[in-house]
Amino acid sequence: MDFLVSASTDAGLVKENNQDSLMVKILSIDGQDAALAVLCDGVGGLSKGELASATVIKAFDRWFVERFPQIVYADDLHAALVSDWNKLLYSYNQKIRDYGQAQHLTLGTTVTALLLWNNRYYAINVGDSRSYEIKDELRQITRDQTIVNYELENGMITKEQAETDSRKNILLQCVGASETLLPDHFVGEVTTGTAFLLCSDGFRHVITNDEILERFHPSVIDSVETMKRGELELIELNKARMEKDNISVITIKVC
Repeated sequence: MDFLVSASTDAGLVKENNQDSLMVKILSIDGQDAALAVLCDGVGGLSKGELASATVIKAFDRWFVERFPQIVYADDLHAALVSDWNKLLYSYNQKIRDYGQAQHLTLGTTVTALLLWNNRYYAINVGDSRSYEIKDELRQITRDQTIVNYELENGMITKEQAETDSRKNILLQCVGASETLLPDHFVGEVTTGTAFLLCSDGFRHVITNDEILERFHPSVIDSVETMKRGELELIELNKARMEKDNISVITIKVC
């Protein structure tokens, strides 16, 4: 598979620091390209969220370069990825917790990661950053690990109630601030022409799925410049609508 990739981030209107961290990297293995995108949102209200998010990004970067080529031809790649990624997040959850306790700080981060390889996608998620698949519609791959989404999935509240619930940003878990982690994993087929989008919650609070689809429908994306323009337009639209959080997005198109 060949890829077009782009990424953008903005501190937003209120916060002095940008606690979001992100990476997107292409790696060639035996003449075939793999793409890894990772986006972490240092949890708002917790000290040094940017340190937690950057630490997890660096860990995934090292994993991709050093470890992925070793497991790429595993008989069950999905199982190998679940094992590797869980171990990585368990390890860094403890490292960040230990650092926080030593420094008398509380810090944490969400993480959503998406690997594209050999006509399949593999995703992991902790928290409420999201990965989407874009074809003729926008489809959320990940599920939000929030109190409100848990109640919605279990029929305790309605979709309309969830949209206005004041608790909708309260996480069930995040890396570095949870005693134990239960990451969600997802896998699916990839077809040529499909686009993918990863974003922090600050990117999606005040814009609609239709506004995202308008700029990132696969038929619209013909270059990296087009992707970057769409990212920046939506970041500015978020700010015009007074979004207070950091705003980050990664876009990928499979060519």
